[in-house]
Amino acid sequence: MANITAADVMKLRKMTSAGMMDCKNALVEADGDFQKAADIIREKGKLVAAKRADRETSEGAVKTRVQGGKGILVCLGCETDFVSRNADFQNLADAVADVAIAQLPADAEALKACVLPDGNTVEKAIEIQTGKSGEKTVIAYYAKVEAPFVAEYVHKLNGKLGALVGFNKEVPAELGKGVVMQVASMNPVAISEADCPQEVVDNEFKVAVEKTKEEQVLKAVEAALKKAGINPAHVDSEDHIESNTAKGWITPEQAAQAREIIKTVSAEKAANLPEQMVQNIAKGRLAKFFKENTLEAQEYQMGDGKVSVKDAIAAVDKEAKVLAFKRFSLND
Repeated sequence: MANITAADVMKLRKMTSAGMMDCKNALVEADGDFQKAADIIREKGKLVAAKRADRETSEGAVKTRVQGGKGILVCLGCETDFVSRNADFQNLADAVADVAIAQLPADAEALKACVLPDGNTVEKAIEIQTGKSGEKTVIAYYAKVEAPFVAEYVHKLNGKLGALVGFNKEVPAELGKGVVMQVASMNPVAISEADCPQEVVDNEFKVAVEKTKEEQVLKAVEAALKKAGINPAHVDSEDHIESNTAKGWITPEQAAQAREIIKTVSAEKAANLPEQMVQNIAKGRLAKFFKENTLEAQEYQMGDGKVSVKDAIAAVDKEAKVLAFKRFSLND
């Protein structure tokens, strides 16, 4: 059996970044063969990853990098905040961000194949980190933005929220920071109404129509209950009807009457709702959705007055425009 020295353990640690005991155990198992020991450590990482494949990675580190007209946003995910704050984990997240901005891979799968300065691919480095920490480690998010000017932001307190915004031209640093912080804090779904994905628009309009119908039916039921001398709040659910009857707040006769009113008036009103009125109210709700959830229409949070993001940008530079944005948060 090979004599494993402290120097041997340190050498393997430098090769793999694994823990001291993991390195010593791997060298013992490999009878002093460094390459075999390194493979054992990597296999351990794969084994841990396989065992924990179904675990959630709700913690991690969000990183951004910007070089010229290129920006990347990446999150290295793990299971616990304790691991995410570990120096080795943070160093790996930084290394992944550095290689991402240098090589600008197409997607997360391509990022895994990128080679880090130590010679390991990102995928292998993640396997090693998994073996060291005993926690599932993944590329939880990766995106890139290419534009004439890119602004970046990462929440400094926890490092779990980040954003990128691409502009059509260079803008003052203060404006770029303000808009990218707007994206981070307000989480818009698109730049403008015109850019909003059709499936999102269709779903929001459908929800708006259903909500409008429910409100109109509820108003009719409440009016009928009040006309019958019954407090709508006492009969707004079957549980309330039963409990309020038991308390003596409504009589059994009123409970039966309320049930009949709710049943008949709901059916009658639902069958006779003016379609055009429903559509108009739903369109109004959709317009409100666009105002609150598209970047240009949102109220600019970094300004003094109540102006939209679009107007805030135009006030600084009439030609400036947001071309793209990316956002990721581990807290959403």
